[in-house]
Order: sequence, then C-alpha cells, then structure tokens
Amino acid sequence: MPRPVLLTAAFALVAALATQAIAQQPPTPTVRIRGTIEAVDGPMLAIKSREGADMKVKMTDNVAVFAVVKTDLSEVKQGSYIGVTAMPDPDGTQRAIAVHIFPENQRGAAEGFRPWDARANSTMTNATVAETVKGTDGQNILVKYKDGEKKVVVPPGTPVVTFVASDKSEIKPGAKTIIFSANKKDDGTLEAARVNVGRDGLTPPM
Repeated sequence: MPRPVLLTAAFALVAALATQAIAQQPPTPTVRIRGTIEAVDGPMLAIKSREGADMKVKMTDNVAVFAVVKTDLSEVKQGSYIGVTAMPDPDGTQRAIAVHIFPENQRGAAEGFRPWDARANSTMTNATVAETVKGTDGQNILVKYKDGEKKVVVPPGTPVVTFVASDKSEIKPGAKTIIFSANKKDDGTLEAARVNVGRDGLTPPM
C-alpha cells in the first residue's frame, strides 16, 4: 500500500478512536441546590443548603441570573409553557404544590415528566397548557409534552411564580436560591451557569 494511503488510513483510525473516546465519556454529574446565600465573594457563592450543608458554588463568567417572582394563576393560559411541581394522586392526576411559568424564550426547557425532589415522591412536569378549566377543588389543567400528557389540579393557594431575567444584583446574602444543575467538576468543586434567586424574600417553591 502506498505511503500516502497508509498515512490517510492511520489518521482516519486515530480520528475514529478519538471520536469514540469522546462519545464514551460519561456526562458531567450535576447537583441541584436549594438554600440560602450566605456570602458572595466575586464569582464564589457560599450557600447553606436546605439540608443544612455548607456549599461553595462558583458562577461561570457568563452566568445567567433569573429572579423568581410571584404571579397569579390567571397568567396560566392555553399555550403557556409551565412547570408543575406536584404530588401524584392515586388516579394519576398530579396535584400541584407549585407552578412556575417559563418565559417564552425558555419554551421547551426540560420538557417532560419526571420524579422530583421538592419532597418525597414529588414529580415535575414541564409542558404546554392544552386546556384549563375551573374545577370544584381548584383549577384543572391539561398539559401536553412530547411523550404524553398529564391532568393537573391546582388547589387554591398554590404558589405560582415566573422567571424574570435579571443580573447579579439579585445575588446577595439572605436571598433564597435554587440552582437546577450545578456541574460537579473532577476536583469536587461546583460550578453554575444559571442561578435563580427569590425576589423580595421569596423562597423558590419548585
């Protein structure tokens, strides 16, 4: 076989092996953090988690900061993209313990139904509102996502919030925060590209 052909074949083999190695690398583990910001030192946050652990989280240079603010259930309309933190009823209906409304530019974020850790046995459904009707025990909402649909009951008094794009002025000691997915680095440090902060003392309910 001519030398150029051998070199080409060798390079192709190396490229294939490198691609395979990248594909086989496990995804970076992530950590969900709920807690209170205790201190801010440049990009570093000291957070007391809801479980009482002291955590250090580094914000990325281009961190996205969102304020979590109260809103009203009347803002949930047909076509809204929402997240429902819920407890399952025996008949499969999801009984909401919190609802958050996504901004339009976050439509489709983490779409689907999954277990959640707001409390034991809780669930999260991120989906589009197909129908909303007043019921005897709250608002009945049918939400649809790419793999299915869920019936949701939102009892009176259920917290309803939305996300508002903001800046680092929201990040201050005493503020309540939820970081959905902090990346855990090989050395054990945590890094966040998005930080959600309850405005005016609000504890993010999701």
